[in-house]
Amino acid sequence: MKIKGVYICNTEFLPGYSITNHLGLVQGSTVRAKHVGRDMMAGLKNIFGGELKGYTELLEESRSEATSRMVDQAIAVGANAVINVRYSTSSIAAGAAEIFAYGTAITLVKDE
Repeated sequence: MKIKGVYICNTEFLPGYSITNHLGLVQGSTVRAKHVGRDMMAGLKNIFGGELKGYTELLEESRSEATSRMVDQAIAVGANAVINVRYSTSSIAAGAAEIFAYGTAITLVKDE
């Protein structure tokens, strides 16, 4: 996958490319709070069952924002790829959670 011209992958290498430089850890995070309306609907879903679509959308948006911030940091250090990308979620306060994206910034070239 490419975001803002930077390759992103969750493996230690990108097939067909050679790593020319390791630039270190890059990271991005966002903290999001629950929306009262979403919270009430989630309460109903807990009674009747089913997917909590409001929370699914919130987490998708949060992962995207954390990834974008990680990529911005990679660009700032001169990387054209981030490998070994991982995500973590943690509870910050009642009703708020952090999404954390991190990986190794590198430069790479296409194999000939």
